[in-house]
Amino acid sequence: MQIDGQCHCGRVTYEAEIEPDEVGLCHCTDCQRLTGSAFRVTASTPASRFRLTGNSPKRYEKRADNGALRLQFFCGDCGSPIYTTGEGPDADMIGIRWGSINQRNDLKPASQFWCRSAVGWLGEISHLPGHDGD
Repeated sequence: MQIDGQCHCGRVTYEAEIEPDEVGLCHCTDCQRLTGSAFRVTASTPASRFRLTGNSPKRYEKRADNGALRLQFFCGDCGSPIYTTGEGPDADMIGIRWGSINQRNDLKPASQFWCRSAVGWLGEISHLPGHDGD
């Protein structure tokens, strides 16, 4: 599936070819802190199928709980997370942040990771009152 995406302010843009079933939801505490939310959704694709089309993002390096070095790329102006990758063999894959994908409504998670860090109330949100706007 061909996708494109951008940060919130539109300075960092990209194009990629992804497999829709390669979308995962991560509950790790790093993803919780980096998003300010309960989890992060990521579409994975080989680095050869990802191309920046706008300004270059800034990079933040973080050693994950599993010991792997994770390179987090985000817009230096608006702060939107764009993608992640690793070093060595892990550099062959790009994890595109679901919220930056323009076609995100066509993509849903097919797997979950770090479930032991998942917040306990996540399954209860479907019962909360909802509003179509603010």
